[in-house]
Amino acid sequence: MLLALDTATEILHLALIQGDQVWARRVPAGVGRGHSERLLPTLNELMAEAGARPADLSGVAVCLGPGGFTSLRIGVATAEGLGLTGLPTWGFSAFELRAEALRQACVVGPCWVLLDGQRGEAFHQRWAEDATEPAAKSLLPSLAERIGAEPWWAPEAFLPKAEAVLTTPRIALDDEGAATLAGLVALARRVAQGPPEAPLVPFYLRETDAEVNFPLAAAHLSEALRRGVAR
Repeated sequence: MLLALDTATEILHLALIQGDQVWARRVPAGVGRGHSERLLPTLNELMAEAGARPADLSGVAVCLGPGGFTSLRIGVATAEGLGLTGLPTWGFSAFELRAEALRQACVVGPCWVLLDGQRGEAFHQRWAEDATEPAAKSLLPSLAERIGAEPWWAPEAFLPKAEAVLTTPRIALDDEGAATLAGLVALARRVAQGPPEAPLVPFYLRETDAEVNFPLAAAHLSEALRRGVAR
């Protein structure tokens, strides 16, 4: 039984996948530590629905970001903790998940996936069949120039900010929650066909507050981690 989870945004997405059977849940958990209060209880509910036990899990696929620092780490730490028991782990980006959600909703053609970067910024990546360029961030006032005339999609919570600066066509989904859960299941099944990833490394497009306020300490830590990996 494969566990798939996404804690990159204010909405918690979880799914248990066993063959063709799926038990899934979408839970508004708020920003930051709300995920820590809801993730395990929600997982326990899904396990009960599936009539399963933790020992029935065969692997974990988790969203690595970009997203909120605290909420993202909660999801990755949960997957890493399960990985310590011997379960294989896989990661995917928040852009991959939303692009797969669009695919599940039968949205085709080049478009931009936008995510809330906070601090007056947007994270963005252009997708066709696959990503056509690296993920990046832009200040909201410059987003229209970056996107051009192509259609775009953003989660409901980010729509007011995006619509305030964009006049190009927006992709609207009839049911964002259902599409995202369908995308989570499809993507988890796909990544689980590849080699496991360990350790899982969160995907950030912006420096942490510590890196901004204490750059020398951050550089020292990065060098120490690099040397540790080299050994």
